[in-house]
Amino acid sequence: MGFFSRLFQRRDDKASTLSATSTIADDADEMALDPKEAAAVLAEIDIDTAIAAHENWKLRLQNYLEGRSSEDLRAEVVCLDDRCDLGRWLHGTGRERLGKYTAFSVLVARHKYFHVQASTVVAQAQAGQHEQAAATLNSSYRHASNQVVLLLKSLRHGLQRR
Repeated sequence: MGFFSRLFQRRDDKASTLSATSTIADDADEMALDPKEAAAVLAEIDIDTAIAAHENWKLRLQNYLEGRSSEDLRAEVVCLDDRCDLGRWLHGTGRERLGKYTAFSVLVARHKYFHVQASTVVAQAQAGQHEQAAATLNSSYRHASNQVVLLLKSLRHGLQRR
């Protein structure tokens, strides 16, 4: 059962708690979204494009670290999670439609963490801490990126099941 399938319930629903012992049945009827709402969400956000954009960040950061980038990356801008297309959707229409779901809050938090880790890589590189930047890129950044991608895939799967 996907993360969003388990957690795509209202926060005030006792079954929506983030518990490892939760035994919510794998049943599409548990999702509180009706098919029209799910279709509307899928029409608003291109999840595949959001995934590709976030996967592309690793290459951008690697190129930046290796001096093969002409991008003017600024840590104070990279850390802002509401500047990319996904972030604007998460903080805008997405929040309006899905903000009542625990899983949505988790996605927002993981997306923010992703941007913080990308910003850390940039800041370390700019400070001449190239080994630390590479270590961050291959550890906490990679973990954050993987989480965002998995959550987006789970969101897409949960919405398409409707």
